[in-house]
Amino acid sequence: MSSGPLFERIALIGIGLVGSSVARRVKRDGLAESVVCCAKSERSRKTALALGIVDAAHARAEACVEGADLVMLCTPLGTYEALARAIAPHLAKGAILTDVGSVKEQTIAHIAPHVPAGVHFVPGHPVAGTEHSGPESGFPELFDGRWCILTPPEGTDEAATDKLAEFWRRCGMNIERMDPKHHDIVLAITSHLPHLIAYCIVGTATHLEELTNSEVIKFAAGGFRDFTRIAASDPVMWRDVFLNNRDAVLEMLGRFSEDLTALQRMVRYGQGDKLEDWFTRTRAVRRGLIEAKQA
Repeated sequence: MSSGPLFERIALIGIGLVGSSVARRVKRDGLAESVVCCAKSERSRKTALALGIVDAAHARAEACVEGADLVMLCTPLGTYEALARAIAPHLAKGAILTDVGSVKEQTIAHIAPHVPAGVHFVPGHPVAGTEHSGPESGFPELFDGRWCILTPPEGTDEAATDKLAEFWRRCGMNIERMDPKHHDIVLAITSHLPHLIAYCIVGTATHLEELTNSEVIKFAAGGFRDFTRIAASDPVMWRDVFLNNRDAVLEMLGRFSEDLTALQRMVRYGQGDKLEDWFTRTRAVRRGLIEAKQA
């Protein structure tokens, strides 16, 4: 494909961290002739316009998608079905409809039935983010060197999938195609379970501080600070992730609980050799992440 704009008009439904980062990248690298957004909050719309990252900001998704040849849902998973139903009559023939959610089976179940003939639905997941939210939080380098997973349903137009893949490549991402169910299992252990654990640990520490009037937060060490960063993520977004990927998360949580019990026994019975072996094996994972430039 040429180096010029890939799309005439990109419509971003939601202008938080990911949406505003996409908008910035599109503007910086000329990936589209124009980019527009939709946000319920008047403040978010005004901020996006003031930042110069969009050409127009709409309160209603139906108006936002008019004439767009790429429509990207950048809102919490719980909004997808209602949005798909609302925008369906307004989608242009030949347009690509995609999303950025981290659960794919339920995304397809909620959106696919409402996609009109002639519109190409290509679910996607750019695996990149921070704990921040809102249009001010985005930055164009968010996607550099990260992976974008595409999970097109059977029968999806290959040209549309390839075009969306090229878009994410130009945003700096590596591309992987994956079965939706497999995606949800992989993300359950690599992303969803770590967030659930972080929320739990921070909640436990907060409760402990309240009960004992201790200084848990004041003297937080580096490990705990890392958990607080993860636990500062958008609560609505993560509520929807856990509800929409329930089966895979519960499966991974069960496996984690079994391993945690094994570690508990090692500590209780002073099995230092087993603990050291466990820590040695898990240490190698971090080194692998660094070598893969995903750290």
